[in-house]
Amino acid sequence: MTAKNFDAIVIGAGQAGTPLAGRLNAAGMSVALIERKLVGGTCVNTGCIPTKTMVASAYAAHLARRAADYGVTLGGPVGVDYKAIKARKDKVSGASRAGLEDWIASMDKCTLYRGHARFESADTVRVGNDVLTAPKIFLNTGGRAAVPDLPGVNDIPYLTNSSMMDLDVLPSHLVVVGGSYISLEFAQMFRRFGSEVTVIEKASRLAGREDEDVSAAILSILENEGITVHVGADDIAFARKGNDIAVTFSAGKPPAVGSHVLLALGRVPNTDDLGLDKAGVEVDRRGYIVVDDQLRTSVPGIWAMGDCNGKGAFTHTSYNDYEIVAANLLDNDPRRVSDRIEAYALYIDPPLGRCGVTEAAVKKSGRRALVGQRPMTRVGRAVEKGETQGFMRILADADTGEILGCSVLGPGGDEAIHSVLDLMYAKAPISTLARAMHIHPNVSELLPTIAQELKPLV
Repeated sequence: MTAKNFDAIVIGAGQAGTPLAGRLNAAGMSVALIERKLVGGTCVNTGCIPTKTMVASAYAAHLARRAADYGVTLGGPVGVDYKAIKARKDKVSGASRAGLEDWIASMDKCTLYRGHARFESADTVRVGNDVLTAPKIFLNTGGRAAVPDLPGVNDIPYLTNSSMMDLDVLPSHLVVVGGSYISLEFAQMFRRFGSEVTVIEKASRLAGREDEDVSAAILSILENEGITVHVGADDIAFARKGNDIAVTFSAGKPPAVGSHVLLALGRVPNTDDLGLDKAGVEVDRRGYIVVDDQLRTSVPGIWAMGDCNGKGAFTHTSYNDYEIVAANLLDNDPRRVSDRIEAYALYIDPPLGRCGVTEAAVKKSGRRALVGQRPMTRVGRAVEKGETQGFMRILADADTGEILGCSVLGPGGDEAIHSVLDLMYAKAPISTLARAMHIHPNVSELLPTIAQELKPLV
């Protein structure tokens, strides 16, 4: 069979692969873009866009139930039409995907192949009956939900973050196994839709990568909405119980019996069926593709971007991977992964926005540091909105004034965090924030105030 030759092959039309194909095409290169599922990857189809659309519906239901708190009278009880919620989610997600497909179709030298790509050599890839070659190959194959081999897991109908998107009935009782970011967003969302919700987490606290007081505040937020949370679950197992599912989690405690079970126990990279061994591409013990600071793999001419390289697990890190690769290849701009600052959000309500390092990490480092903190009960905008759960914290180096990290758990926390993150990228000292004039009334306006009130971290 005669191979089809391209200047570049991009495997995976996710949040790094699709824009890279666009940049390469704009630079005059012929590109083969390969996608085995849906254009847009996790973000567009089963991740950010559909879930945050549903989070918005859940917030609307929650706010409607609280109408009396604001002096607003409704004509009757608040109802939820889950099929309408799903239809809205599908419409928003579908429009985003269609927009990407139209953009790809408009590229004059980009060919979209639909199918599973596998390497035959370091410069040759097979997709079904098509054999493609290129001197440059870019991997953006993403990841999927991990399904650990827990007792009884194969005997029950479980859900993952992906299959949750296809659910067309509202669970009467959703048992969420896992206590991190994906699981907590779903837990609060479905509680607000009207489901009974139980969260079971193996670790001693929720969102274990956060500081302990942040985890405690998250737990309080969820429990205040009637979500049952069990932490320290040391013996998780599953069994059918009539039409329901029983989840045992600790010896001597009764099982959680639910109509549906969501497994949110981490992610694994989609690298196990790419034929990477035929190309000589190195992976680590967890299956992530090993890359250098500019996202080059162990094989010259092959790069890896997004969730499959283990350098980040977010849409924004994936997109930044694309920017790094494009800058190095096309702009003579030596950007590096190590230049970026860790930043992300947890989209419960109120949301958590975080950048830089945690207080625990600063203490562990042994460096002299300053810390400032303010509860949302002392933030005028939060009080006015009647949303006073959470707090803000800023950390800075005591000797240099370098901003080390910030956490904003409260209304608009996912937006407010960027005023600190941008200063960190500018390498501005904490005094710059302290002297800034922010707009009143706003959650962000208290960040300069906190910066003026720093005390030694002990």
